[in-house]
Amino acid sequence: MSRPCEFRDLGRMGYTEAYALQRQLVEQRKAGAIPDQLLFVEHPPVITLGRNAHEENVLFSREALAASGVEVHECDRGGDVTYHGPGQIVGYPIFDLRAWKRDVNAYVRGLEQAVIEAIGEFGIEGERAPGATGVWVGGAKVAAIGVHLSRWVSSHGFALNVSANLDHFKFIVPCGLTRPVTSLRALGCEAPAGDVKESLLAAFSEVFEIDIPAPALSWRA
Repeated sequence: MSRPCEFRDLGRMGYTEAYALQRQLVEQRKAGAIPDQLLFVEHPPVITLGRNAHEENVLFSREALAASGVEVHECDRGGDVTYHGPGQIVGYPIFDLRAWKRDVNAYVRGLEQAVIEAIGEFGIEGERAPGATGVWVGGAKVAAIGVHLSRWVSSHGFALNVSANLDHFKFIVPCGLTRPVTSLRALGCEAPAGDVKESLLAAFSEVFEIDIPAPALSWRA
């Protein structure tokens, strides 16, 4: 039986503002004041350090990053260091997993599955890599995943490289792994971001058994 889920496309929003919104919605979801939420956002260039981050995986000084227009923020998600920027679809599901599965591993696998199914609609065969979270194509990561749970309510989520500037990943060792990063564009997929978002929403609806109102599936961006 599907659960209601409100969807919002935040457009381009700074990381600090989006993080504050997530925290607000998490508290409201824990209190039962709102249903599940799914946010899509595109961030200006930013490096985020998760709870398990190793400072040495940020390869440039804060001054050099600032000069390149890249912010640096710490956050409470799991994982190491990651990059967000234009050309990514970043998804923040705020789900009460008590209504789905009380299993962190199953939730992360579900995020991977939703991305795999979504990009599969465009002829891109995503896969999992043993011992490495995320979605991979031919040994290169196309989507990073990092989550946080508080009383079984999720925050943070995934970042799918659609047309991101892959040169910006040189600023870090992504997730502490010296493996290549790719994007849908680099893989030959020319689908506009709006089409990819629609595919993601459909996949999330199926994998997580949520009901996103139909108008959310009818726009292009």
